[in-house]
Amino acid sequence: MAELDGFEQGFLPGRHLIDAYGKGGFRFGEMSHRGSILALPSGVRAWAVTEGRAIDRTALRPVQAESAEIELLLVGTGLDIVPLPPDLRAWLKDNRIGLDVMQTGAAARTYNILVAENRKVAAALIAVA
Repeated sequence: MAELDGFEQGFLPGRHLIDAYGKGGFRFGEMSHRGSILALPSGVRAWAVTEGRAIDRTALRPVQAESAEIELLLVGTGLDIVPLPPDLRAWLKDNRIGLDVMQTGAAARTYNILVAENRKVAAALIAVA
């Protein structure tokens, strides 16, 4: 997938459904991006995480920054479900953010449903081949 104009800086403002995933990236907002993404209330941003074990507080700082607008964070950990450590779960809970960890495809589909219902949801999605 080639990056298209508008996402060159790694951020596309606004709420966008995930139109497609796979082949190492995602399609959203009439654009394609190779790599992982964070879909936040403020917009979609490139995310450097490539495996579930790399998800930590630093990786989720953008989620924390928008915690007032997020009730649920969906984490897609690739083709396999990778549980997040208890301290990270507690940190999210302290920020009043619920958490659901699943495969990336399931997380992307669930995110789309909840956005369509106008829910306060965000997604951290690791790209899959």
